Amino acid sequence: MICLFFSANWCRPCRTFTPLLVQLYNTLQKRDEKLEIIFISLDHDKNEFEQYLQTMPWLAAPYDTELQKQLCDEYHVDRIPSFVPLCGDGISKQDDLIGFIEDYGAEAFPFTRKRRQELKAMDRAKRVEGKLEDLLGNRGLNYVISRHGGKFISLQTPISQLVGKTIGLYFGAYWSPPSRSFTAKLSKVYKEIMDKTEDHSLEVILVSTDRNLVEFKLNVADMPWLAIPYEDESQQELYRIFDVKTIPTLVLIGADGKTASENGRGLVCLYGAEAFPFTEERIEELEAAVKKEGEELASNVEDIKHEHVLKLELAKAYVCDFCKRQGRFWAFSCDACDYDLHPSCVQLISNV
Repeated sequence: MICLFFSANWCRPCRTFTPLLVQLYNTLQKRDEKLEIIFISLDHDKNEFEQYLQTMPWLAAPYDTELQKQLCDEYHVDRIPSFVPLCGDGISKQDDLIGFIEDYGAEAFPFTRKRRQELKAMDRAKRVEGKLEDLLGNRGLNYVISRHGGKFISLQTPISQLVGKTIGLYFGAYWSPPSRSFTAKLSKVYKEIMDKTEDHSLEVILVSTDRNLVEFKLNVADMPWLAIPYEDESQQELYRIFDVKTIPTLVLIGADGKTASENGRGLVCLYGAEAFPFTEERIEELEAAVKKEGEELASNVEDIKHEHVLKLELAKAYVCDFCKRQGRFWAFSCDACDYDLHPSCVQLISNV
């Protein structure tokens, strides 16, 4: 198979992608796969071309601006990097072959639509078939780690010991302020759940995107749960399998090993420990309870400390203007002012 690699030294995305392509190429060469790549330079001059070529183990077309233009026109290249397989069933530029290679590396070969369908089906099976050991230890290590006594001492827990528990896959990083904020929230909820469940049937596992081992150790030091080892390749796979684009994200795996929710962060923030074990039935129970609570409250009230009528509204989170504590679900709010009250505080005020 012959593939054309359109790239340039002045292009930052190109310089980021090229080492990934080098790794893929070297891996496939070791496997004796029949692949050759030809670099098509869009550099501004021959010196840049020659400098960039030194980072590549494959072939290159001679530096020729006229040839650059002809090939870009022939293969409809309007952005770089672009990777074009010269085969009938190859993934097109519109199908984002660059992203496909970034996601799967050498496993993407031979870069066909059929191969992409196969890999997507494998990811889907890991996500829905309920085999925790395949999900967490398929290509990486077969254990997770934890700290001990406030210090980072890598204690190993085999993945097999987690089967049958509710698992929260926590995607986050120490460099992310929203992640550190959610870590504090999740730690509180985790402790509440662990305190009230005798069999400790919940476990959270950090899936890190920390930039280095030092950050990873700082991140784990703030957490009472487990983590996938920093060097384990399965971390990148999990981000891909669950299509995690932003952090923090909490994916919940039920006791049966099947994905229960990909919005665990929202459930934790909304319901806290009450949402455990995060099953569909439990969430329906909580939603029904919230609805019933609202039906038992007045549709509007008057507060002697506020000049406007307060209407009953459903709010995910707010701060009560009377007790200054955070509230959730039902609030009595003013349409004209930024003023909210807990339903219980309205009753207290009425009795003053």
